[in-house]
Amino acid sequence: MRIETLVMHHLVKGEDLNHHGTLFAGRGAEWLVEAGFIAASNVLPAKYLLCMKIHGMQFRRPVEPGEVVRFSAAVVFTGRSRLITYIRAETKGELTVEGFITFVYVDDEGRSRPHGLTVEAVSEEEQELQRQASEL
Repeated sequence: MRIETLVMHHLVKGEDLNHHGTLFAGRGAEWLVEAGFIAASNVLPAKYLLCMKIHGMQFRRPVEPGEVVRFSAAVVFTGRSRLITYIRAETKGELTVEGFITFVYVDDEGRSRPHGLTVEAVSEEEQELQRQASEL
């Protein structure tokens, strides 16, 4: 399958803020996982996906109340039963946070099982993301 990027947006509201008055990292992590899960569930049934690990989530700038965060997420790597998504979030065109998330495809008993998917990276950017994901 080719890499397909899905986009979602979140408005930063009062309940999303930390004690500094900027986006709480926990809320940002929640949204990052949500975006990665949506990308993974675009290629496999959601009920059989489990989040296993968040890799390298790093915030690059604070996000103020009233700003809109744009999340772009795509499945960039597959193994036998795992999928790795890359998520990039931007605010006003600036990188806010990025990271990779590993999901595992499971059966009805929660045991990992093969999903049969492979990802085809076409552009140099996709190939680089796939390389980084393969090293996680």
